[in-house]
Amino acid sequence: MTENVLLAFGLTLMAGLATGIGSFFALFTSTTNTKFLSFSLGFSAGVMIYVSMIEIFQKAKYTLTTALGIERGAWATVGGFIGGMILIALIDQFVPRQGNPHEIKKVEEMNTPGNSNKDPELMKIGIFTAMAIGIHNFPEGIAAFAATLQDPSIGVAIAIAIAIHNIPEGIAVAVPVYFATGSRSKAFKLSFLSGLSEPIGALVAFLILMPFLNDVLFGIIFAAVAGIMVFISLDGLLPAAKKYDEAHTSIFGLISGMALMAVSLLLFL
Repeated sequence: MTENVLLAFGLTLMAGLATGIGSFFALFTSTTNTKFLSFSLGFSAGVMIYVSMIEIFQKAKYTLTTALGIERGAWATVGGFIGGMILIALIDQFVPRQGNPHEIKKVEEMNTPGNSNKDPELMKIGIFTAMAIGIHNFPEGIAAFAATLQDPSIGVAIAIAIAIHNIPEGIAVAVPVYFATGSRSKAFKLSFLSGLSEPIGALVAFLILMPFLNDVLFGIIFAAVAGIMVFISLDGLLPAAKKYDEAHTSIFGLISGMALMAVSLLLFL
């Protein structure tokens, strides 16, 4: 158990700080590579949809049907899945549109004559986006931590999916902050720090939820995580990928993400 706890904290930290990778890419290019952006967003969606439906949902169903019986367990699985979707949808409703982490920002959209340095509106967008990412990542941290305790292989898969998803979110924070302040270091720091809510969520799970974790709660968390990740993919990642799509690049990314996650899961068997 101690080894799993350390692994869980390590995975959530890695996943959360992946926002820094996105900011690094964003801050050292003058234009956005739309093909890469479209491919990477589709790739993220493929990873998240595959691992959610093929692995996490099935794990939730097995855990809950074992604990509650076939009929009650099946209903609980579906309830947790839909509940996860509703939860992330409600969170999105309370996030201002200009700060929504699924509203991807391109470098050239910020770097225009009307968007000069020291622009307070751009800075507000960057701060709102960082806060929104923190709100989104907090429950993801709890889920990744709990999943790793129950099944380390599932925890690794969830952490990889979240980390890939967090890279474009890092771009969404860094771009407006950079063009608002002219400071790469400020943009990188804010983007990097926005991912810390992931390990903070894990810490909350460790300090508060640990005594209550059992098979039923694990199963519901798994089902909710699957719902959250599918919603993010369908509502945020795929529409953004299609926005910058060229010659079905996003679909190739989607297939590649699914294939990679499929191979990764097979290697953990």
